[in-house]
Amino acid sequence: MSHAFPSSSTRPAAILAVDDSPDALELIKRHLTPAGHTVIAVASADEASRLLKEAAFDLVITDMKMPKTSGLDLIRHIRTHYRGVGILMVTGYPSLGGAVEAVRLGAEDYLAKPFTKQELMGAVEKTLAAQRQRTLGQAATPAPSGIIGQSEAMQVVFHTIQKAAAVKATVLITGESGTGKELVARAIHYRSDRAAHPFVPVNCGGIPEGLLESELFGRVKGAFTGATETRAGFFQTGNKGSLFLDEVSETSLGMQVKLLRVLQEKEICMVGSAKPQKVDVRILAGTNKNLQHLIAGGRFREDLYYRLNVINIEIPPLRARGEDVILLVRYFTTKYAAEMNRTEPHYSDRALEILRGYGWPGNVRELENLVQRLMALSEGDLVDAPDLPAGMRSECASDSRGLDRSLAQVEHEYIRHVLDRVGGNKTRAAAVLKIDRKTLRDKLKRVEGSA
Repeated sequence: MSHAFPSSSTRPAAILAVDDSPDALELIKRHLTPAGHTVIAVASADEASRLLKEAAFDLVITDMKMPKTSGLDLIRHIRTHYRGVGILMVTGYPSLGGAVEAVRLGAEDYLAKPFTKQELMGAVEKTLAAQRQRTLGQAATPAPSGIIGQSEAMQVVFHTIQKAAAVKATVLITGESGTGKELVARAIHYRSDRAAHPFVPVNCGGIPEGLLESELFGRVKGAFTGATETRAGFFQTGNKGSLFLDEVSETSLGMQVKLLRVLQEKEICMVGSAKPQKVDVRILAGTNKNLQHLIAGGRFREDLYYRLNVINIEIPPLRARGEDVILLVRYFTTKYAAEMNRTEPHYSDRALEILRGYGWPGNVRELENLVQRLMALSEGDLVDAPDLPAGMRSECASDSRGLDRSLAQVEHEYIRHVLDRVGGNKTRAAAVLKIDRKTLRDKLKRVEGSA
């Protein structure tokens, strides 16, 4: 893990160092005291707990493995009983599981032994900056580049992105279609120590099953008919970087076994070759399906699920993000007005009310498509309610129509609305409605036949 060097603006802090190694404590004091910090050193988590009752500390630096009470237990204790204390965990040998658990429990950062003076100073500055930001009441995590949102639901996402970027664990990004899973994966990659290396997105559901293995792992010349040359796969091109496996739920059980082997062994075999190759790739996976339901139905391997789901980021649907809808409308309006070289229009109060109240089954992707269409087709400098799709207006007006519609009518209106939003594409409509094409055809046929 890389850390920024300390700046001249670092302010002195009261630091509690906890480690059962006297040499480690002496090293920490020797590096931090000349920078103006006050460092109190103790040899156990129990001693640290007693001191925390008696004095205020800005930062606790704790070893992970100690006799009796562990560093993880100390982190849990601090986060339960004290506000405004930064935590930096030190691990004797990089233990990924321990580092991930420490971050989950509330540590801002972790540092592997042995560390240099620069690494220690950088980690201390970073942790103190995060702690001081909270103390000043500026706890809102800035949105990563490309992601728009200020809602509480998205603050949880931004905070977890920050945590996930600081460790090397696999991440499972879940959420409905159109919520922006690839944007979240990119944000993790470009905030991590792999940012200088490739980010490779792979849509597992968009590659035919027969080609997926060679696309991921590469192939040697003559491996199969049409393999006229040796070609590297996504794992090789993404070496030292991150690989985003979107729609990982669409992979076959056979492919899942191969992915599990890569995660366990850190090596691949090209199609047509029995010689394994080591790869250094961080796996980020995405799905809009409930993998636990797929596991129960025998369609997804439980062992792969646990390998992928070390850190989980669940992206909320747009309907759960409150005023983020209006932020996104404004963002995309500015974007497409500039692209089309037209004046940026205003929105009437009624139009904004409809946009806020709409359910957005296609999430951010649907909203962006709508705004792009409005910029292309609307005239003048005002977007009013009649400019919005009829299905959207009718959905938002439904509450005022009382209980005079049957369930079949409501269902039919919604299906027609979804079809309108996806340009009449029944395959996409079925995906949004989470039914198969045959069920969609049957529902349409029943209503149209009774009309």
